[in-house]
Amino acid sequence: MELEITHSNNFFKVKGSLDRHNIHVFKTQFRNIFEKSNAITISIEDLKSIDRYGVTAIAQLHNESIIKQKRLSIIGLGCQELFNHFKTKEQQSTAA
Repeated sequence: MELEITHSNNFFKVKGSLDRHNIHVFKTQFRNIFEKSNAITISIEDLKSIDRYGVTAIAQLHNESIIKQKRLSIIGLGCQELFNHFKTKEQQSTAA
């Protein structure tokens, strides 16, 4: 399944599969996004599958938002893999 990213203003909708074969599309879409916007929302509701490369790309975008003090909201249930990644990071932070 291909990756499709649509947007209106600062709301982005990610649909399909985010994996190593199309990660360049995601990275190109969000390159320098925080230079243009103070806050963005990404819906992953229609994301059918994601591999570790996709999870890493979203995590990098999250880290960039923190460093640049911008707001990144990720909405939708999306894929369990992504939820598990951020849940693991959250548990590591609270344990430290």
